[in-house]
Amino acid sequence: MSDDIKSVVRRFNVEVIQNGNALAFQALMAPDFVNHAAPPGRPNGPESMWATFETVLRPAISELTVTIHDQIAEGDKVTTRKTICGRHTGDLLGVAATGRDISIDVIDIVRVEGGRYREHWGLNTLQAVLASLRA
Repeated sequence: MSDDIKSVVRRFNVEVIQNGNALAFQALMAPDFVNHAAPPGRPNGPESMWATFETVLRPAISELTVTIHDQIAEGDKVTTRKTICGRHTGDLLGVAATGRDISIDVIDIVRVEGGRYREHWGLNTLQAVLASLRA
């Protein structure tokens, strides 16, 4: 089972985050998905995850790639350590394009049920990346 749920998370990272595939997103997200990493007071359902990738990251980062460094599965949860990389070619949360290469380190935990994302928790270095782009 651990290989099955890890493959769901790998597919999400490549097809959804890296490639922006909306059909894969719909197939991999449970309708009642909860993003526990959403900012307080912000939406935390499936639409919040899609918005993060399609209105924040993908328009600002060209040549976007996701590299998975480690995955650990236990029960119905997968912990992944990964890096999202690319070139900063568009506005990123108020920071105008710099043309610089950027890397956002991420550690997230996803609960997978029935081959779909049910819950997500995560930490990332986006704020540190933004601070370095402003400097």
